[in-house]
Amino acid sequence: MKAIEATNSERTGKVKWVLFNPKTYATILYLLLSLPLGIIYFTVAVTGLVLSIGLTPIFIGIPLFFGVAKLLNGIVLFEQGMIRQILGLPAPSVSYSYHQQTEAGQNWLKRMVSGFDGALFIRNLLLVFLRFVTGIVFFVIMVTVISLGLGLIALPVVHIILMNEIQLDILEKSLFSYFHIDWTYNQQYLLYVGVGLVLFWVALRIVNGLMQIQRRIMYVDEPYQRPSVSMETQIHEPFQPPYDEYPEDQPAQGMMQPAYREL
Repeated sequence: MKAIEATNSERTGKVKWVLFNPKTYATILYLLLSLPLGIIYFTVAVTGLVLSIGLTPIFIGIPLFFGVAKLLNGIVLFEQGMIRQILGLPAPSVSYSYHQQTEAGQNWLKRMVSGFDGALFIRNLLLVFLRFVTGIVFFVIMVTVISLGLGLIALPVVHIILMNEIQLDILEKSLFSYFHIDWTYNQQYLLYVGVGLVLFWVALRIVNGLMQIQRRIMYVDEPYQRPSVSMETQIHEPFQPPYDEYPEDQPAQGMMQPAYREL
């Protein structure tokens, strides 16, 4: 039973025990890098498309366009592989790369044209643009929630340092003074650290939730949700006749034979 639950957890990529799970901190690193990577992806996509359109009259833009399509597909596959690696998901068992069968003797331009798929190109282009937007939004959310929790945890240390170095009391006009609660600094330290730990745990849960959203946006689970049998397998699959058909040239086994005895 435990083995089945572990397999299901690995399959779904959900993170448990967020405070002590390496996947959580790998996700934080991924979301930190999502901002510069998203900007790079967006810049490459826009620059490549603009150049390919602008250079089309001199026929340089045509091969450049197909090269940009290949590059966008590589970017999407790289992002999907990185998310699978972080979440510990298994590699896809069925390849959904579009068939790019080329004939012998074709030049590189004909191979690029025959391997191009418009639906795949549009999907990859939209994913790269969406990756740019989510990279900015997820980066801001992650930095905000983690900074809030870590700030409350580190507040006692900062207060002690400021009091000893420049005699600055940052807790002099705190929330406790407005409600006339006479708490000592040590009691306030315990409260701030406790609230900070809770907020930090909530922040890690939010980070893992953002990773699950990014996983669905990038179609990471598409191979698992759409299992199919290749056409080549269907062609070479042996044909089995129905149960009620028997070969005419072979006697059916187990049928009753006429009972007679030679005299």
